[in-house]
Amino acid sequence: MASLQMATVLNSLPPLTPTRSLPPNSPDSTRRYSLPLRNLSTKAFAVPRRKAMALFLSTYILSPIALHETAFAEPSVGLREYIDSFDGYSFKYPSNWIQVRGAGADIFFRDPYILDENISVEISSPSSSKYKSVEDLGPPEEAGKKVLKQYLTEFMSTRIGVKRESSILSTSSRVADDGRMYYQVEVNIKSFANNNELAVMPNDRVARLEWNRRYLSVLGVENNQLYELRLQTPENVFVEEEYDLRQVMDSFRVSKVLV
Repeated sequence: MASLQMATVLNSLPPLTPTRSLPPNSPDSTRRYSLPLRNLSTKAFAVPRRKAMALFLSTYILSPIALHETAFAEPSVGLREYIDSFDGYSFKYPSNWIQVRGAGADIFFRDPYILDENISVEISSPSSSKYKSVEDLGPPEEAGKKVLKQYLTEFMSTRIGVKRESSILSTSSRVADDGRMYYQVEVNIKSFANNNELAVMPNDRVARLEWNRRYLSVLGVENNQLYELRLQTPENVFVEEEYDLRQVMDSFRVSKVLV
């Protein structure tokens, strides 16, 4: 009877499986077989599925890392390179942006969904300018003032009650991998307009914010011409897309035109 009970117990155990080899001097070096690990650990750490799922979800929801990834992680659309060998420049731009013809610039791309976000290239006339280096503009700080003045001139409005506030956020210079020096300028411009510009009483003319944009310019010189890459974006969009937009600005290069 005892033998029958022992045989029953042995038959109920899972089959023995080989384990990894052990060093010769290990106390367990004589052991060649053991129970499978999944059968050893399942019961000891068993947790009801509903509690396990609740624990997982609560950990993910309350985790600062999870919150950060959920709220701020944005997939990049990737960059595409535009090369103009005829005029002598190249840059990268978001691959989902579309080209707009007849915009007045040498080249113009914009975001198909955020119409205030665009990029363009301006080139000085070869007959009216003889630049030898971007340093002909003076130091980066002086170049920044000229860039801001040009923007404000372009955005001058004849509407009554329109006011613009502007500031230079940063100016810098860098030597790129092509050996040329480039200036980079960042400015912020806000536009305010009265909600009732024809009102007689001042209290009836309340200024409201129309738009708040960041303008980034990269300046380079080649072929005796001044090249300017311009990027316009709303400030709230810039915060979300700063990494990609700075890659765009850093990609701008000017090159010698073969004639």
